[in-house]
Amino acid sequence: MARLPRIDIPGLPQHLVIRGNNRAELFRDDADRHIFLGLMQEALDQCACDLHAYVLMTNHVHLLATPHLPGELSELVQRIGRKFARLINLRWQRTGTLFEGRFRSSLVDSETYLLTCMRYVELNPVRARMVAHPSHYFWSSYRENATGHPRAPLVPHDLYRRLGTTDEARGRAYRALVEGGVEDADLLRIRTSSAQCRALGPEQFCVEMGASLQRCIAPRKPGRPRKRGQVENAT
Repeated sequence: MARLPRIDIPGLPQHLVIRGNNRAELFRDDADRHIFLGLMQEALDQCACDLHAYVLMTNHVHLLATPHLPGELSELVQRIGRKFARLINLRWQRTGTLFEGRFRSSLVDSETYLLTCMRYVELNPVRARMVAHPSHYFWSSYRENATGHPRAPLVPHDLYRRLGTTDEARGRAYRALVEGGVEDADLLRIRTSSAQCRALGPEQFCVEMGASLQRCIAPRKPGRPRKRGQVENAT
């Protein structure tokens, strides 16, 4: 059966998960992470995408971004991936594939899940018990977003801007949201949507967006049998 094309609607944010091949580590040290961030900034300068949040874990990366043209998120990941794989293979004298075959992505309903998904991304190191607080983790967008005035490579989403009329007010409101964490039900929804490459949003959003694409984009109900190798442990 042919693989369905990605859900790709310019102007709507998407949550991307990029994993190492066979769950292998992507970053062996901080220099690897600096290389990735530099390539990400370079790719963002060349693609019509706005990045709202990110986190670099050990063997995977989360991005929350809005494309402004069809195919731009795929182009973004490809630009980063090609150069990063080549540099890392050269740096560590390794060969072979670095990334999992296809990155995961889910369309995000801004009004209901944009800020929740931002918190989800930036709280990954806390859920993984790498740090006690997201501000202690250098390799994420939290410290920028927590200021109320994030800078490049981040571009604030309009919903984030609405958190306050000043940088101080936005930062205070966003920090309070993050301190509240992410509810278990929302964790499950976010993980399911990204694993299935479906939409993250209420039923009406999924119906409307699905109609525009002429396909079902709502996550499949739990309980259906999964294909071998499909189950993932996500943070």
